[in-house]
Amino acid sequence: MPELPEVETIRRQLAPRLQGSRVVAVEVLDARWCAPLRPGAFARAVRGRVVERLTRRGKYLIWELEGGVAMLMHLRMTGTLLYDASSEPPHTRVRVELDHGHRLLFVDPRRFGTGQLAIDGRALAEFLAARLGVEPFSQDFTAARLRTQARGSRAPIKAFLLNQRQIAGVGNIYADEALHRARIHPLRPAGRLTLAQWNALAVAIRVVLRAGIDAGGATIDDFRDLDGARGAFQERFLVHRRAGEPCPLCGTPIRKLVAAGRGTYVCERCQPRPRRSRPR
Repeated sequence: MPELPEVETIRRQLAPRLQGSRVVAVEVLDARWCAPLRPGAFARAVRGRVVERLTRRGKYLIWELEGGVAMLMHLRMTGTLLYDASSEPPHTRVRVELDHGHRLLFVDPRRFGTGQLAIDGRALAEFLAARLGVEPFSQDFTAARLRTQARGSRAPIKAFLLNQRQIAGVGNIYADEALHRARIHPLRPAGRLTLAQWNALAVAIRVVLRAGIDAGGATIDDFRDLDGARGAFQERFLVHRRAGEPCPLCGTPIRKLVAAGRGTYVCERCQPRPRRSRPR
């Protein structure tokens, strides 16, 4: 699933091409993409509007259109965006026609990607506030805040990191990598982390997200950037998807386990297991 770095990679590529362009037409080929809003109503709401800004919040790509209307896109597991593709791939779900003959395609084989519409700034703010927690690159992203959010929680820290209502944009890949850099076991209860551990984790999250952006994201299965190129961050993984390989820090074999229902990779020498957690 594309996470914050993958969506930010696409935003940075798209922004100079879209900002100032006019949406000539939107053709929603799969009604599930914008449900419960009907495709025709969705298309009419954005047709003819100029793209004033292209922004991102968590894993949402946000088209800020003239008149205060916003179109939000979420790629989910297998969504990709292609700009001026030479041919239209199978599984194209949405076509966005822009002025000067340009076209953007939303392609999604598993059909989990979504589009939403906010009619004004207030509706956009309410939509995002109901779904997303603190943004990792904002001034509000502090160890003290994270510790307060997790107070009393018995959930594994891996589950806390994957909860988009706690932290926006972090998914399975970057959670594993950040926990390893912070030397925190993914099964450690979030409510039991010390302030020093939260400080280390906050720094590690920003480090891995920036590294992911610098590498153009990570491609394990489906992610491609705007031009169809693969990301490169998977070549820099320290633990994720490296089960059985030596930890680059201490040489201990990396182990795969399950945390928060997700396949999770850990070096249990660098990241000591909590005493009450039994192997799975």
